[in-house]
Amino acid sequence: MLEPAESRGVELLCVGTELLLGNILNGNARWIGERLAGLGLPHYRQSVLGDNRERLIAFVREAAQRSRVLITTGGLGPTPDDLTTEAIAAAFGVPMEERPEVWADILAKSRSRGREPSPSTRRQALLPQGAQVLPNPTGTAPGMIWSPQPGFTLLTFPGVPSEMRAMWDVTAGPWLQNSGLASGVFTSRQLHFWGIGESTLAEQIEDLLAGSNPTVAPYAGGGEVMLRLTACADTPEEGRELLKPVEVDLRRRFGQRCFGADADTLASVVIEQLRRCGQTVAVAESCTGGGLGAALTAVPGSSDVVLGGVIAYANAIKQALLGVPAALLEQHGAVSDPVAEAMAEGVRRCTSADWGVAITGIAGPGGGSEEKPVGLVHLAVAGPDGCFAQARRYGDSRGREWVRRLSAGDALDQLRLRLQTPMEGS
Repeated sequence: MLEPAESRGVELLCVGTELLLGNILNGNARWIGERLAGLGLPHYRQSVLGDNRERLIAFVREAAQRSRVLITTGGLGPTPDDLTTEAIAAAFGVPMEERPEVWADILAKSRSRGREPSPSTRRQALLPQGAQVLPNPTGTAPGMIWSPQPGFTLLTFPGVPSEMRAMWDVTAGPWLQNSGLASGVFTSRQLHFWGIGESTLAEQIEDLLAGSNPTVAPYAGGGEVMLRLTACADTPEEGRELLKPVEVDLRRRFGQRCFGADADTLASVVIEQLRRCGQTVAVAESCTGGGLGAALTAVPGSSDVVLGGVIAYANAIKQALLGVPAALLEQHGAVSDPVAEAMAEGVRRCTSADWGVAITGIAGPGGGSEEKPVGLVHLAVAGPDGCFAQARRYGDSRGREWVRRLSAGDALDQLRLRLQTPMEGS
């Protein structure tokens, strides 16, 4: 029995035993979910199935009774466990047929890369009778758009994210936009916060969380907190106008705690600040082992302002490369404000950077003491206006990588704040 028309929307199925086992992060589901929201399409369910023909057949039949559109990713390759297309055809009792244009495309792409396709690759050219080819601009596995019964359409994509996204942009996105399923256009804006917990932030925006249009939803990840602002309107322009006063209000409430929006990261914001100032940075890291430098250099164009860095785990390296005095290490220990300051000043001096950022701490799981427990980290930022260090205690409950991630994030945040408001009296 069909569900009521108003409750039938778009459903997503991701296929692959590797997803169930956790070998691969299911980034496709997140990406497609964001695109569906942007198109204003009702999206009520996401599922993951392993590479099992009978389970796939049963699922497709069930989805056809409750959804208007089923989008699948994965299972379109040449190997025996790539079963999606075959299972979909079997679910509706429709025979498969080879598409000559698809096989010709596979041959051309394979030969352009200097190799002949294997015999098993030919099965990628098989599609159910009546299905429309969804071209794959970058790979060999095509998808399909198929309406095997009235009121129900299937769109299939390979699991390779780059291939799926290219196919979506060229064909599937426009098709869905013109499908008549949308009840308006959803426009979103994501604000990023650092230095405030999710529960604390939520308490301070309780009045906004009760809104219906726009909506405001908090979520946390990797030490930062995000707020997703979403508005439904007839056009994206009208949606953006609805979001503007809400964003202005939130930025007023939280000031410097809000460090950016949408694709901004702490690192990208710092890089842009340095570029605007015409200044440079270098880093000295102990417990983060290069994580701070990696975050900065992940930003395109960072070579304009990032001069380099030193991973100084051993005290001998702190002394030899950064000029940290042996007496300072002996008196205060490597995990201390004075040593963090000496590291920051040392890397600034040896690279001639405008700013030096240093991290030294105990990430764990061992190495802690009663005086200096696991999770204790000292951060220092040295710049034209002086050097300042501070201690952070992250605890040991979330593990080594959590301590390292927060240490790098807090160091970036300290530099960001210094670049916004230079330290006085230093």
